[in-house]
Amino acid sequence: MTTSTLTRPATAGNAPPRRRRLTPQRLVLHVFLIAVAVGWLFPVLWAVLTSLRSYDYTATHGYVSFGGWTIDNYVTAWQTAEFGKHFLNSVYITVPAVLLTLFLASCVAFVIARFSWKINLVLLGLFTAANLLPQQALLIPLFRLFTEVPLPEFMSDSELLYDSYWGLILINVAFQCGFCVFVLSNYMKALPRDLYEAAMVDGASVWRQYWQVTMPLCRPALAALATLEVTWIYNEFFWATVLMRTGDKFPVTSSLNNLRGEFFTDNNLVSAGSVLVAIPTLVIFFLLQRHFVRGLTLGASKG
Repeated sequence: MTTSTLTRPATAGNAPPRRRRLTPQRLVLHVFLIAVAVGWLFPVLWAVLTSLRSYDYTATHGYVSFGGWTIDNYVTAWQTAEFGKHFLNSVYITVPAVLLTLFLASCVAFVIARFSWKINLVLLGLFTAANLLPQQALLIPLFRLFTEVPLPEFMSDSELLYDSYWGLILINVAFQCGFCVFVLSNYMKALPRDLYEAAMVDGASVWRQYWQVTMPLCRPALAALATLEVTWIYNEFFWATVLMRTGDKFPVTSSLNNLRGEFFTDNNLVSAGSVLVAIPTLVIFFLLQRHFVRGLTLGASKG
């Protein structure tokens, strides 16, 4: 008596995934990507390594050595540069600037994407072209403008736009709006027009179409832009140094100058300060990483 064993054919769902063959082209691509990643990570890792070593040890043995480990550089940098106070200054500048930038940019992008006007392309080009201007070329006229525009005393101790938080907020909004308008307008153009037609049938005004229809659908793009804008505005150094004179008002990036001496600079101390300054942006990026990647990739597969 014989018995036969029935074997179920492997289905596509149970079959193990096939590994792609490593071709010379893919090998070169992987080597290139690894080299680029190492090139980007090396300065950060070097700064962290330098910040954890004492200056006396590196002065004796050189920076290409191991030893002299300490965390005193972080304590000294925090106390010397008064990072606690300057972190708050960065919050006062960054949060309003990011919110105002996203709001104004979304309004302009909605008009460009929603209405078919002849000046739409010109308007988009005008906002985008502002990002192409080098900031240094506008330094003198903007400096003179800031020293002439008055502000009430409750808004600025100097009673001028110069040496005030409002000045830095406005200058960051002006330079960041163009990029946000460009991204959001292209994102809003991909939204179905049937949504707006249905909203108009229900009697929704233009403001309700913007606030209750468009903005909820743009959350991924807004989250991605918010991550970028927080990083860019928080790390801004040039305008804060030029348009402010009171040291207590400087944002945290400009306060790094407090760690430099007139005739001597402790690079280990500056590295520790730089790492401390970079921590908030890293935390924000990792918290919003899922929304950031989704906002950048959403619509990439649409043809």
